Amino acid sequence: KSILRQVKNIANGYSSAQVMVRNATSNEPYGPSTVEMENVAERTFDSSEFLEIMDMVDKRLNDKGKNWRHV
Repeated sequence: KSILRQVKNIANGYSSAQVMVRNATSNEPYGPSTVEMENVAERTFDSSEFLEIMDMVDKRLNDKGKNWRHV
């Protein structure tokens, strides 16, 4: 799964901030670590990264079906 995720990240042209959000909102049965959440939060202070992060959060919040853990 890890390799597939990396390929998707590259193929879709996700920024490092968007990759962080994808990792923090993955379908893994455990939630994101405190460090992951802090890193995402810190990046929201940069206006360009804020928009990228919020775009990815919006996509994740609107996922349906088997991707319910993204929320």
